[in-house]
Amino acid sequence: MDLGLDEHVALVVGGTGLIGRAVVARLRAEGAVVVAASRHPEDGIAVDGQDAESVRAAVEQVRREHGRLDVLVVTAAPSARTLDPARNADPEQVLSAVDAKAMTFLRLANEVLPGMVEAGYGRVVGVSGQNAFLTGNITGSVRNAALIITAKNLADQVAGTGVTVNTVSPGTVTPTPAAEVEAGRGGESSPEQIADLVAFLASPLAGAVSGESIAVGHRVRGVVSS
Repeated sequence: MDLGLDEHVALVVGGTGLIGRAVVARLRAEGAVVVAASRHPEDGIAVDGQDAESVRAAVEQVRREHGRLDVLVVTAAPSARTLDPARNADPEQVLSAVDAKAMTFLRLANEVLPGMVEAGYGRVVGVSGQNAFLTGNITGSVRNAALIITAKNLADQVAGTGVTVNTVSPGTVTPTPAAEVEAGRGGESSPEQIADLVAFLASPLAGAVSGESIAVGHRVRGVVSS
């Protein structure tokens, strides 16, 4: 299926990470012009999502070099494995994690949305996680839930403008996802499977989808609402 992304300009923040690399590759395979951005860029530009000036400079650079910006994908966030399990309820760790994930998404979205609204077209996609729907890890739950709620608010703000804002929420990410889904857990998914969903949400075909948080892999088994 042709997603209609040929020559669209996409900025993928966190584009050198596990999921980000897969998203970059998938969008490029669809013909998009993709700029990967991270704190340590290997194939793209540098950006620190926790620094408003760095965010502004990165977005301006993309628009200056390519003349437009159609798609923003934010996969940037410290791995859950870098969080201290012994500090899951520590307010300082929770605040730091929210800033690194949800507020990074908000800074970037705030920077790109006015131009997208003016152009009458744009796609913003954030990567959250299924522990947003579960208790047991305050840090992980709050940082992901905050991203989802932020995205929904932004989607409502730009409703009817031709711009959409959505999030995807993987369970465990692994190169070889298992078919089995344990009770109380989300299904596993590969970076490429996540990238497939992100690419669809980033495309013109997804124009009727906005304000949604879509699970990647089986949504948490046993959870009916969240």
